[in-house]
Amino acid sequence: MLEVHGGTPLRGTVRVRGAKNLVSKAMVASLLGDSPSVLRGVPRIRDVEVVTGLLEVHGVTVTSAPDAGYPDGELILDPADVAQGSIVDIDAHAGSSRIPILFCGPLLHRLGQAFIPDLGGCRIGDRPIDFHLDVLRRFGATVDKTPGGIKLEAPQRLRGAKVELPYPSVGTTEQVLLTAVRAEGITELKNAAIEPEIMDLIAVLQKMGAIITVDTDRVIRIEGVDSLSGYVHRALPDRIETGSWASAALATGGEIFVEGANQPDMITFLNVFRKIGGAFEVCETGIRFCHPGGELKSSVLETDVHPGFMTDWQQPLVVALTQASGVSIIHETVYENRFGFTDALNRMGARIQLYRECLGGTPCRFGRQNYQHSAVVSGPTTLHGADIEVPDLRGGFSHLIAALAADGTSRVGGIELINRGYEDFLDKLAGLGARVDMA
Repeated sequence: MLEVHGGTPLRGTVRVRGAKNLVSKAMVASLLGDSPSVLRGVPRIRDVEVVTGLLEVHGVTVTSAPDAGYPDGELILDPADVAQGSIVDIDAHAGSSRIPILFCGPLLHRLGQAFIPDLGGCRIGDRPIDFHLDVLRRFGATVDKTPGGIKLEAPQRLRGAKVELPYPSVGTTEQVLLTAVRAEGITELKNAAIEPEIMDLIAVLQKMGAIITVDTDRVIRIEGVDSLSGYVHRALPDRIETGSWASAALATGGEIFVEGANQPDMITFLNVFRKIGGAFEVCETGIRFCHPGGELKSSVLETDVHPGFMTDWQQPLVVALTQASGVSIIHETVYENRFGFTDALNRMGARIQLYRECLGGTPCRFGRQNYQHSAVVSGPTTLHGADIEVPDLRGGFSHLIAALAADGTSRVGGIELINRGYEDFLDKLAGLGARVDMA
């Protein structure tokens, strides 16, 4: 339990390292190589611990750089002794993570078999693994559902396939990439996700020897190769964490320099941040975000796949929008249940109403399906302290921002979920002047 004493503007510097949504996938990609890989900029987060454990269960040696201070976040991943892990060990290390599904393609290439337990993850919407299993079947894998999980086998070398996604799913795009690079022949993926983390994964695979072409119409073509080597790669900065700290600066009336933030990956966010009244300065080593004084302005925005407004930016920004003058409308088109975190904000004094209708400019796939996927935020409102239980990773950090912006003291439970994606966040908060105590 964390006690948060609100009302203090956050001021100072935080450093962001490699993107959570790339680092874990690059670690999995090391399974495909016939020599060690070196990944730099790796953050100390729970998801990295989970993937490290799963890799070690499968025989990969994972070591960190010798520097005790972990200054560069360097991991060395050696897949020389890849072997099938026990079901019990896989299940124990996976926990509620969904990352094991991405082990399937590489393990099928290396061992001819793979096993994944029942999968969890944040409860923000339906993220079925059916797309993944269908893709793996198209490559020639057999899939057998058992009471304890799913067993996959590749009786012969996997073959390239033509795949068209009904929605540009990031996870399924990653699955195709990690499977197709060593499959026989050519794979064509239509309606692929093209997020910066996907492009960075492609860069990793290309360094390993893969042949991958990305067209302008969301079509990715992969020409399979017989073998891949290891890689040396620095992960791109985490744009989600950057947006979270920017929103914290705005909501608390403070100023935060995010060291390592990368402007090109943040352009869509920066446009919205400026339109609602935030100020930023792009520097050589990062981006400075601040509340320049005066009123914040309401806004209308829709989340979307890249290059649209990222769904993971939405939750922390909603907290800032509770302090904006007027009515803001947010249409969530990526995850159907991402507004559950607003219940706690309303108990803290926010005025947020949820609607089943598509309130954005374009009807989305969740319309007329009874999903409350649009929000109307009326402001500004004074937030006050409350008892909060963290619902998921991004919603949890958003609750922290609300508690920091609120009058009085909040008690926040379940903060271990935030460790999944935010490195040393308690130390960072203390360095920004936040008044937080473990209860």
